[in-house]
Amino acid sequence: MSIVTISRGSYSRGKEVAEKLARALNYECISREIILEASEHFNIPELKLVRAIHDAPTILDRFTSGKERFVAFFRAALLTHLQRDNVVFHGLAGHFFLQRISHVLKIRISGDLEDRVREEMKREDISADEARMVLVNDDAERRKWGMQLFGQDTWNPLLYDMVLHIGNMSVDDAVSIILHALDQPCFKSTGNSRRRLDDAALAARVEAALVKEFPKVMADAGNGEVFVSVRGSLVDENIITAKVKRLAEKVDGIQSLQVNIVPFVVED
Repeated sequence: MSIVTISRGSYSRGKEVAEKLARALNYECISREIILEASEHFNIPELKLVRAIHDAPTILDRFTSGKERFVAFFRAALLTHLQRDNVVFHGLAGHFFLQRISHVLKIRISGDLEDRVREEMKREDISADEARMVLVNDDAERRKWGMQLFGQDTWNPLLYDMVLHIGNMSVDDAVSIILHALDQPCFKSTGNSRRRLDDAALAARVEAALVKEFPKVMADAGNGEVFVSVRGSLVDENIITAKVKRLAEKVDGIQSLQVNIVPFVVED
């Protein structure tokens, strides 16, 4: 049992790799479903959320605590879904949230630019120069999106266990290589790795429950014990603690909850 996340650019054939891999493994293959789940919590129409994902630095800032809310809801939806195991996820930022989960194989798929240009020309009925400009701008936006929302460059190879270039290598070759990697013991789920994912998912759900009222909330969890840090005035410590516990009580899986108040810093 394991999980595969595939990060990809537009027209890089990463979606095709993900779908063929899922069929070969008889795994669930998901991508847009997580956006739909997150959009329900984010309380904006799906089309607006999809647009916000692409243009995060400009559009998300129009919403109150837009960046924090989007990240919290998306992470909670994704990690909770991945608790099912045996999943191939392709698309948004899965690798950002799963660095410490050993049974997750994190892959980056890249494609030859000229191959991508030809695909863009065919699909959009535009010239080669127009297609190349679209793709170059799209790649730049995706990198800016990762930096703006997560503080990391999606092209950083250290985020992945494997980077595959679809060019001389075919989609079927890539699938075969990934299947071989999944046979290695290091990518098999263990009791410890599943607990890490369960803890991460619980912490994410707690943050999602609190982020509207406490945009800078940070939560950590271990075996049902949850530690929450929120910003506020120490004068109101009892009021804030009671509010945090009231908002978090609807989250399943909490055995105990500790609240830490981080005082506001007043700048001159």
